[in-house]
Amino acid sequence: MNLSKEKVNGILIVTIEEKEANLSKADRFKELISEEINSGERQLIVSFKNVEYLDSSFLGALVGLLKILLPLNGKLVLTNLNADIENLFELTRLNKIFVIKTDLTAAMLDF
Repeated sequence: MNLSKEKVNGILIVTIEEKEANLSKADRFKELISEEINSGERQLIVSFKNVEYLDSSFLGALVGLLKILLPLNGKLVLTNLNADIENLFELTRLNKIFVIKTDLTAAMLDF
């Protein structure tokens, strides 16, 4: 799972550097982000700017991360979702659970 990480104003920005976020990558993604949370990160932005396809197992990994973060008073914001991925969040009603912003600037302003 290729990720790039950058810390800006205390917020960890994780960009998924893959075209597909699917079953074969979901567990590793959750593991990598969990390590960041265990290291003290509480404010995270995940950018999907390179992702063209996302499946339900990856959605499950995101939900799992949210369940870890919320009791720690953490926050997870998703950004740069393409139209298909945005539709998936709407169909599953996960857009009601996750904070989703159109771009990185809008995501940063949410903290």
